[in-house]
Formats: sequence, C-alpha cells, structure tokens
Amino acid sequence: MERRQGRWEESIRDLERAVKLDPRNTYTLQQMAATYGDLRRHAEEEAMLDRALGVEPSDVQTKVARAFVELDGKADTRPLHQLIGEIRAKDRGAVQSVADGWLVCALAERDTAAAANALAALGENSLGNAAVKFSPRFVEGLIARMTKEDSKARSAFTAARTEQEEVIQTKPDYGPPLCVLGLIDAALGRKEEALREGRRAIELLPVEKDAINGPLMIEYFAMIAAWVGDNNLACEQLARAARLPNGGSYGELKLLPFWDPLRGDPCFEKIVASLAPKSN
Repeated sequence: MERRQGRWEESIRDLERAVKLDPRNTYTLQQMAATYGDLRRHAEEEAMLDRALGVEPSDVQTKVARAFVELDGKADTRPLHQLIGEIRAKDRGAVQSVADGWLVCALAERDTAAAANALAALGENSLGNAAVKFSPRFVEGLIARMTKEDSKARSAFTAARTEQEEVIQTKPDYGPPLCVLGLIDAALGRKEEALREGRRAIELLPVEKDAINGPLMIEYFAMIAAWVGDNNLACEQLARAARLPNGGSYGELKLLPFWDPLRGDPCFEKIVASLAPKSN
C-alpha cells in the first residue's frame, strides 16, 4: 500500500522488517526486490532475488526476474538469453510461462525470427505487466515495424485497435488500456487521437493516485509522442518519467524497438545516459 502511495522509504522499511521476521518467505523477498527495481536500486534488487533463489533455487519466475535485472540495469541481454535457451532445452512445457521474457529478449536483440517464435509460444497471452498489456496483434505490428513491412504492420495494428476498443469498453475510466490505444493510433497515423488518448490516460491514472502505474502513463505518452514524430514532446515527457520510480529503465530505453523513433536525438540520448549504470 505504501509503495502504491509513493511512500517509498516507508515501504522499504516495512518490507525489510517483514523479511527479517520471515526470511524464507520468497513472496516477501520478491516484493522487496520489486521495490528496489522500481527505484532502480539494482544491486539491492539482485541481492534480494539471490536470496529468494537460495530458498527456492528452481523457481523459474525468480530466475527470469534475476536475469531481467541485468537487462534493465545494464542493457545486457546475455543472462536472459542464456536462461531462456536453457529452459527451452530442458523443459518445453515451461516455455509458455517464460514466453513474454523470451519475446522481450528477442526484441531487445533485434532477432525477428526469435521474436516470431516467442510470440507463437506466447499464444493469446499479452506482453507487458498487470496494467499495460499488449496483445499478440500489437506485437505482430511492432515486429513488422522493425522489418519495415508497412502493409503488414498496418494490418496488425488495425486488428489490434479493434481488440483494444473492446478492452476499453469494459474499463472506460482506466488509463492503461487507453495508453495502448494511443500507441496503436500513433502507429496508424492518427496523430491527434493518439495524443489525446495519451493525455487522457495520464489524467485517469496520475502518479498521485498510483505511484507504480502512474509513471507508466507518462512514459507511454512519451512513446506515443515519439511515434507521431513529436520528439520535443516525447523527450519532455520521458525526462519527467525518468525522474520517477518505475518510469523506464536504462536497458528498456537503450535496447527496445519501442524507442527507435528517438534514437540519435541528443535529448533522448542524454536521458538514456542519465540512467546508465554508474562506474565505481
């Protein structure tokens, strides 16, 4: 509750107390790690996940989370790539449970063949998190954008838009689905609609209301602005998000194709550099 309210220091204090009281509770260790991750305190995040793996060394989701620390904090996909390869080789039944991580890794590495395979393994599950969810059709469009297949991308995003409108009908006053619609409209060249939807998502879920998902609305509004070609607005909003917990990671900005429209822009590159790991 404190984390959601943006009371980060109190959240850390109480979670640390919970860990001391119940040191082998992997859920608490994972939540402690997640809090450090939101704050970009990656060394402490690593330590908590390593402790969780000490309790349950075979837990696949904790292993994936541990590998993602390297991707988020250092823009290093190798641990995640290796882990996914091991899981695919040893337990094909577990592949779907890690398909989202495999897909992110493939996108970060610009391996479109692996991305297509990961998307197939994902099935009808979404890519993203509990709040912001990208449908398989959206991901098809993103991959087509990467390969400059404009017609294929438009077809996929058009299908994704129909799906997303249905999601919004069930949650008309919830920001995350609206920011996804904004990205889809940006991809389809519907600039004014996209920017309006991005702004509305921030209004519906401000940081003051939700300190975990509120920053995502700002980050995705920056992405929408980038996709419609407004680099100044994109950088302004991204700089705002980057100052907040859970407002984007170094690896995400450095590697993922969502941010390709801003690559080479000095303002964007400065924001990326500000999140880079600091040398000792």
